[in-house]
Amino acid sequence: MNAVKIAAILFIVSGVLALVYGGFSYTTETHEAKLGTIELSVQEKQKINVPAWAGVVAIVIGSGLLLLGNKKS
Repeated sequence: MNAVKIAAILFIVSGVLALVYGGFSYTTETHEAKLGTIELSVQEKQKINVPAWAGVVAIVIGSGLLLLGNKKS
């Protein structure tokens, strides 16, 4: 498998995941306090939304790479 096919498959998979899940989330630790033996920390959950059009574009690009990547000039 060459690099073009691998990139095409990654585009298609990421596009499908963007359409299915619509984004991803992650957790950040923002504040931390120590009061003697007590430790406090605050965690915030952040969500990144991926637009549906971006998923469709990624699938189209991946499909184009698969179709055009096979042609030898």
